[in-house]
Amino acid sequence: MSGPTLAGASLGGLCPRCGSRTQFAGPLRIAPDCRACGLDLAAFNVGDGPAAFLILVVGALVATAAITVELVAGPPWWVHIIWLPVTVALTVGGLRIGKAALMFQEFRHRAGEGRVAQ
Repeated sequence: MSGPTLAGASLGGLCPRCGSRTQFAGPLRIAPDCRACGLDLAAFNVGDGPAAFLILVVGALVATAAITVELVAGPPWWVHIIWLPVTVALTVGGLRIGKAALMFQEFRHRAGEGRVAQ
């Protein structure tokens, strides 16, 4: 099987077909197509799956870290402002990885919208 691995495609934003770093056209926006091999990336339906899952994971991690810092160190209230940029960084990074992973799986397994037999 040619092309990138799941980990490589997810972490590097690689095209699932050719492995070029062309999957994203911005921080979170999927490119319409691969500039190297022409794969139609817009045809894949990534949807809100990565975002919904990420809300639970990032929320649990940040809440646990904030509570732990408060109970262990008892810092002034303004120290907790750090959790806002940490949450944004984890969310943006996680969404890129989640979208790329889901797109890779859709490509590899030739997933498509459900079809009703007539």
